[in-house]
This record gives sequence, C-alpha cells and structure tokens, in this order.
Amino acid sequence: MERWNMIYKIKALHDDGNGLSIHQIAEQLKLSRNTVRKYLRMKENEITTYLRSPQREKVLDEHREYMRHLLEMYPELSSGKMLRKLKTHGLEVEISQRSVRRYMASLSKELPSIPGRRYEPILDMVPGVQCQVDGGELRDVMIAGQPTTVYFMVFVLSYSRMMYVSVSLRPINTDLFITMHDQAFRFFDGVVEECVYDQTKLVVIKEEFRELWLNQRFHQYANSAGFKVRACEGYDPESKGKVEAGVKYVQKDFFYGDSFAQVEDLRQRMVNWLKTVANVRVHGTTREVPWDVYDLRERPRMKPYLSPKCLQQVCLGETRQVDKTSLISWQSNKYSVPGQYQSSSVFVRQEEGWLLIHAPDSNQPITRHRISARKGEVIKNLNHYRSRQDQIVRYEQTLQSLLGDELASSLCQLLRKTTPDLYKDQLAGLKLVLGQYPSVTLLRPWLKDLTQRAELRVSYIRDYLAAAMNNPLSLPLEEHLLSRDLKLYRGLDQKTLGREDV
Repeated sequence: MERWNMIYKIKALHDDGNGLSIHQIAEQLKLSRNTVRKYLRMKENEITTYLRSPQREKVLDEHREYMRHLLEMYPELSSGKMLRKLKTHGLEVEISQRSVRRYMASLSKELPSIPGRRYEPILDMVPGVQCQVDGGELRDVMIAGQPTTVYFMVFVLSYSRMMYVSVSLRPINTDLFITMHDQAFRFFDGVVEECVYDQTKLVVIKEEFRELWLNQRFHQYANSAGFKVRACEGYDPESKGKVEAGVKYVQKDFFYGDSFAQVEDLRQRMVNWLKTVANVRVHGTTREVPWDVYDLRERPRMKPYLSPKCLQQVCLGETRQVDKTSLISWQSNKYSVPGQYQSSSVFVRQEEGWLLIHAPDSNQPITRHRISARKGEVIKNLNHYRSRQDQIVRYEQTLQSLLGDELASSLCQLLRKTTPDLYKDQLAGLKLVLGQYPSVTLLRPWLKDLTQRAELRVSYIRDYLAAAMNNPLSLPLEEHLLSRDLKLYRGLDQKTLGREDV
C-alpha cells in the first residue's frame, strides 16, 4: 500500500508533464530520478503486475552476502568485474551493469568506514567459497598396544560444515601438508575459492606491517590447485571458529575412548566415521545435516579439482641430500643409500614405519629402512657399500699380475705389517706408483731389495724408485741392503763384492 501511495503521489506531482519536473519530484520525495522516471513510464496495469510479482524484489538480494564479502575484500571493485563474478557465482537473471553499480553503492554504505584486514575470514553464508583448516596433535593414542602421538589436519567447509580429517604418525611438514589438502579436495570432489589458516609456518613464514610472506612451496600448490591462501590475524582463533570447534569434535568424538590395531585401521575408521557420523549428524549450529547441505547447495558451487603436477614430486616425499658417506638425515637419525647416489639428491617418505627412498630421476624405489625410534643413530645396509675386503683382493691380484706372486706377496705382507689400518690405501698407492713407469720388469730388482726392510711404506717405495731411476748413487740406503747393480754404481770394490756374493 505504501508503494502504491508513493507511485500515485509521483504521478500526481508530475501531472502528465504539467506539474513538477522529474528532478523536482525526486528532490521533494527523497527518491532517485531513475526511480521517478521508471514509475512515470509505467502504466497502471504494469505497475500492478510489477508490485504483485515476486520478481519485484531485487534480483541481487540472494547474492547480497557474496557481494558484501567482495566489497569488504576489494573496496574499489568495479561494477563490471562484480557482474562477471556474480555470473560465475550463479547469477542467471539478465541485469544491467548500472543496476549492479547502484546495488554496490547501497551495500558500501553498510560497510565499516575503515576496511578490515585483507586476510580476515569471510562470511559463511556463501556456498563453495571458504574452507577453514586447522591441525591438532593428540598424545598417547593406543595403536598396536603402544601409546602413540597422532597428528591430524581438519578441513571444514564454512557453508555446509562438511568435514574431512587427515591423520599422520609423524609431524606435519610442507609436503605432507600439501598431500593432506589433495586428499581433502578429492574427498569433497571439488575445491573452494579460498582456505583460511592460522599463521602457521606451513602457510605463513612471517608477518610484518600486516604483510605476509607465504611458504613458497605451499603457495605454489595453492596457485596450481586454484584456491587463495588467507591467514587469520595472530592470536585470533575466533576468526576460524568452525574448524576450531571441529578439532575439538574430532578429539572427543573420534579419538577419545578408542584404540586402534594399526595405523591403517585408524585411517579406515576415520573415513568411516566421517561418512557415518560427522557429516550425517544434525549440526549443532546450522541445525542441518552437513552432507545434505553440501549435496544440495554447495557441491554445485565448488570448482572442479585436478591434482596439480607439483603433487607428483610431493607424493614421492621430501628431498634429501646424500652425503659423501652415502647417508641421509631423517628425524635425527642417518640412513644409508647405495653408493652410486653419493653427493646426489633422493626422495624420502615415511610409510607404515618404513623409510622409503626413491631415485630422483626415474622415481624408482632405491631402498628402504625400518625407522628407528631412537635419536642419533646411524642405520646402515652393508650392501650399500663396496666390500673393503673385495677391494683389497682386487688390488693384490693386480700387483701379482704385475710383479709375480712371490714379490707381490712379500711387498703386501710388509705393507700390511707396517700400517694395517691403511693397508687398502697403501695397495692403491703402490698400484698408482708402479703405473708411472713404462716397464715394471726393470723395477723388480729394486723392489726385491725393499722387501728386506723391517718396515715399508708406499711413500718410501716411490722416493726410492725415483732415485734409483734418475740417480742411483743418491739412494739413502744402508750398504747391506743395496742390490748388486746399485753397489756397482756406488763404486765398491769388486773383490769385496765377489766375496759378499759368495
């Protein structure tokens, strides 16, 4: 009735062009000129149809909360871009950009004069827009009869309250955090526009002057998956209260009072609990069943989710550098890998109490170790290292082929006796020294003389052979150890030499 009175007043004041102008009527009745012009153009039957039709309500009212959210985030958003976002959000009615601009102007008057933080959580009245994410840690969960610490991540869709929970027996790092998101979006069969988090190091490296430095690996995944990362203000759990309540619900309703045969039993029962309890109960706040709300109103608004390519590397695990001793570090312990991977990188992940190691190029499994519960240990697989004794045997066989069995055996015994801890290295050194001469046959007499010493090292053999070949008279050897040829070089008496040889 009030609307009818207003319309009649407009027409009476205008009096078919003989009364007040549109501008004067708008000023007097405190209306916009467009409103005055619209009613003046309409005939009485059109006005009746318009006022009785449910379409007379503004078609943008059902998108009011979404538009308000966008204006809170982006106060300078243009009406053209707002219209494009509304169409992707489900607006099916044709509407002019001018109408959107007027509606935005009316909404802007309701917003605070000072915009909130850019990473405040949005309202939960818009389906398919927001997922709140938070983690928990629970000690002394009985798994296989042992008290175990369980780490879990809870994902709650803000609109429907649909929930997913991913669990782990090891602390959650960036790679595992990404994998848990992949599992959640696969469970939801779609991805939201944004996810809201605490200022955890898994998401935000630091905040300064309200600027966020994001974890680059997770940010790369988020961009590839198609959702925005939003962080709550520090020490502000109320801004993501839905998932805060969800963490407590998981602890009390699922974990409390239960034990599990194995970790796989825990995971399977968690999935069953989500499908038969958590997501089919009547939610205490919404008074609706999350799964029903999701199927009817939120699933159609979710964006399709495809696992990004960057997840292929994440699934293989974390990257670890192999040191020169063929060891990698994992949770305060060291584990061996085959020797050919020394000083390279490998992929490492934990699964069912085993440490699985994959090649970085072919993604093929290299080896695995049972994970040690202790700290500071070195866990080796001796097959990863070349046998020290095998190397010694190969060096000895090489020397035998060069010098003959008897001479090689004498030299080896003397080297082993002198430096037993360095025997392999001494053999390698002797092979290197002999390889510097074109003919080992010429060296045999001098090497045979050296086997008469009480001690012998390769460095002495090297110097002795060098002196013997270049300047035999300068050899610093005792007289009784000199060979016949070297004594001749020293100019000794031939008769004495003859008597000594007899």
